[in-house]
Amino acid sequence: MTTSFVSPRLLMIGGGAVGKVAEVLGQFGLSKPLVVTDPWMVSSDTVEKALAPLRAGGMNPGVFSDTVPDPTDTVIEAGVAAMKAGDYDCLVGFGGGSPMDTAKAMAILGAAPAGAKMRDFKVPAQANRGALPVICIPTTAGTGSEATRFTVITDTERDEKMLIAGLGALPLAAVVDYELTFSVPPRTTADTGIDSLTHALEAFVSKRANDEADEYALRAMRLIAPNLRTVYREPSNAIARAAMMKGATLAGIAFSNSSVALVHGMSRPIGAHFHVPHGLSNAMLLPAVTEYSLNAALPRYAEAARAMGVATSSEGDQSAGAKLLQELRDLNRDLAVPTPGAFGIDAAKWDGLLTTMADQALASGSPANNPAVPGAEEIVALYRRAWAG
Repeated sequence: MTTSFVSPRLLMIGGGAVGKVAEVLGQFGLSKPLVVTDPWMVSSDTVEKALAPLRAGGMNPGVFSDTVPDPTDTVIEAGVAAMKAGDYDCLVGFGGGSPMDTAKAMAILGAAPAGAKMRDFKVPAQANRGALPVICIPTTAGTGSEATRFTVITDTERDEKMLIAGLGALPLAAVVDYELTFSVPPRTTADTGIDSLTHALEAFVSKRANDEADEYALRAMRLIAPNLRTVYREPSNAIARAAMMKGATLAGIAFSNSSVALVHGMSRPIGAHFHVPHGLSNAMLLPAVTEYSLNAALPRYAEAARAMGVATSSEGDQSAGAKLLQELRDLNRDLAVPTPGAFGIDAAKWDGLLTTMADQALASGSPANNPAVPGAEEIVALYRRAWAG
């Protein structure tokens, strides 16, 4: 049996790493970057943390900042136009998951024939070509997009979050600097942190799990679980921030090579229809989906509980699994995760879209990776359980 395993060619990890971004580009013979970021990164001058070292390295970076929190196909088309209008030899995604996913999608669409749309690359299609190499610099400890072969883009005509997968989405390199996360507000810290924990847990219990990805998933859980509450309560805690940042990247490598499962499949439609931040919608679903899935992969969930430090090595699987469920509920309480209703979603609209969301979740393919594979009716029931909290 063979295992296919992918990751960026270069990972530069550590405090102050962003100052070496020009050095990273230079190692690959790149010198004409287009930095893809978001409006806040520009207005706050945070993007200068990447632009300044690039200029100091003798480069003249361009900037595309018209990204949105949930990247859309129309934004990608505008980004491709900007990319083709300049003499660029690489894209640098700087920010949270949205700018990084935007840069990755721009590379994929930019390599496609004229008239192609992002929906042409929705799974099960393989998006293996990119017009330009992508270097990612995450500013949150969550999405893991800097290390994955995935990007998630919203189809504006169909109001659907599309999972796009392939080597065209795999960054050439990533610069992972935890110091960029010190200014991240508590709500975003919590949401992105639960996102990264979900990546690691789902990668570990996925039907597509493998020994190599397991090692990264377990390391990620050991880093994330003991530090998530700390960074939420103590934003300037450098040790916890460093652990979370490394954990998020390791979790990204894990799920890039084994895939996510039901939580993510159900989460994307919530984001598409109700504009709930991705990590937050994961958090809303994680306890209910884990309870539904637990007995279908109890030894795996128990091992995850031990890696997270919520169960001891001597405990049996049933006890460890129960403690994992309690920990996920407690984590949502401690991080003030709202129910969908408390977030402000209208109950009638939620109920009216349950069947559509279930169909979209199944179409994404992610639920098929889950230890217990649901049908549409079971997914609807899980959405209702998540509503109740």
